[in-house]
Parts: sequence; structure tokens; C-alpha cells
Amino acid sequence: MLKKSIIASVCLATLIAGGFTLKAVYDLYSKKRTSVDPQLKEISGIEFDKKGRLWAINDSGDDPVLYQMERDGSITRKVTVSNAKNIDWEDMTQDAFGHFFLGDFGNNDQNRKWLTIYKIENPIDIKTETTEAEIIKFTYPQMDGSPIAPEQRNFDLEAFVEFNHNLYLFTKNRTEPFDGITNLYKIGDYAANFDAELLGSFKTCTTLEKLCWVTSAALSPDRKMLVLLDSTSLWLFENFPADNFFAGEVSRIDLGIVTQKEAVTFYDSNTIVFTDEEFNGIGGNAYVIKLDEVTKIKVR
Repeated sequence: MLKKSIIASVCLATLIAGGFTLKAVYDLYSKKRTSVDPQLKEISGIEFDKKGRLWAINDSGDDPVLYQMERDGSITRKVTVSNAKNIDWEDMTQDAFGHFFLGDFGNNDQNRKWLTIYKIENPIDIKTETTEAEIIKFTYPQMDGSPIAPEQRNFDLEAFVEFNHNLYLFTKNRTEPFDGITNLYKIGDYAANFDAELLGSFKTCTTLEKLCWVTSAALSPDRKMLVLLDSTSLWLFENFPADNFFAGEVSRIDLGIVTQKEAVTFYDSNTIVFTDEEFNGIGGNAYVIKLDEVTKIKVR
């Protein structure tokens, strides 16, 4: 009888786990809008221009190219940044004038002391297949050339936004042991060399780094909401004072099953678009959520 009870308990646990997995799959794929063109197999940043057209970039290994995407995920146009290199492009953002910023600041091994952001003209004004960028350089003052201890490895970067003529950078945590903290840094949004100023920090989770690495960020068009993206969630920040993003209200939006989610942006103040990379037949899609239709889990 005891053996049968144990078997029944295991079966029940398996069914429950399977049910949670199916729900997580549904939670993600119910938001799918389209598959992404295979040319964007490592899509790492997306942004809508002022005419509502979606642009995307790949991360390391690709040319310094912006891709214009249609609603069906196909690519209709490419623009090369003629004076740029794609060492590790990781995110895109824009200012109020529609200038795009391309973040070449991936730093997996924590060995890039000087990092680069390319600022280009509003894509609606680019009439040819090439454009030239202003070059913004920055470094972390904490990286003074000495070896970085495992517990301090928090200088990788995949997420940023522009706000009031400054750029705000959200680190991708690689500490050992993993402490789940993303640090917020600030630099100018114009061509110069900057020491990044540390402003604050926010803890996502400490369970497993691949679940809560911050991989992209976006501000709503009205500049009143910030979202940070990780593999399972959107972190929504609202009612923050000035640029103290982490001081406001915080909610988490569950995005379902774990995939390599790498890019997020707002289409309007109620609509968020995010993408993931394809891995073993899973992902490689663009997804859409409406903030007035999703459950927001209050964090603070």
C-alpha cells in the first residue's frame, strides 16, 4: 500500500509539473505575433522609428547593420553604419528626436575597459544604404586594471535607455556566486569619453543567473514607464522621481517558459514588443503584450 501511495504521489507531482510547463509554454506563445527572419538569428535589440517601423540588430559576429522588419518578420531594408564595428552589439534605444543609439558594450569576460555606443540619425532621414555615427565611449571607474574578483563581476552590459539627454545603463550580472543585482550607470548621450556614474541597483532574483539576467531595457514613449527584460519576466517601473528609476513602484510580468529573450521596446504606452533567439527549435519570434491585459505582480 505504501509503495502504491508513493507511486501515486510521484505521478501526481509529474502531472502537476507537466501542467505548469504547458501553462508556461502557453503564456509565452499566446503572445507570439510572428517568427523573425533567420538573418536575425541573434537578434539583440529592437526599436520603432517615428513612422512606426521596427528596426533590429544582431549581436557579435554580424556586420554593423540595422535591419528594417515588416510585421511578418521579414527584412525589407538594411542600413550599414560605415564607421562602426560590431564587436558585441547588445541593445538599441532612441531619444526624443528619433536618433538611434546602438550599444556595442557586451562584456562577457569583463575584459573590455572602454565600451562604445554609436549614435545615428533618425532612420526616417536615412535615404541611402549607409550612415555614419557619432561615437560615444565610456568606461567603469571601478575597472582600474586590477583583476576583478568573482563576486564583483558585474560589468557586462546588454540594456540601456535614453532619458533627458543622458544614457542609462543596466548591467548584466555575472557575479559568482550570483547575487541577482543589476547596477544602474549614467553617461552623456553625445560624442565624448565618459566615466560611467553609478546611480543605484535592483535585485531581480538569485535562483539562477540565466533566469534573471537583464538583457534589454525600454522606456515608454511618454517616458513614464521603464521595463527591464530577462528570460522569464518583464520588470515594470512606474511613478519614479526624475531619473531615479528604481525608487518608484515595481511590478513583474510573467512571460512564461524560459527562452533566450534579448530585446524589448514599446510600440506605444500600452503595447510592448519583445523578441527571443531561436535555440533547438524554440524561440526566434516576436511577441506582443498589452499592459492593460496582463497580470502585474506587485513587487514594491
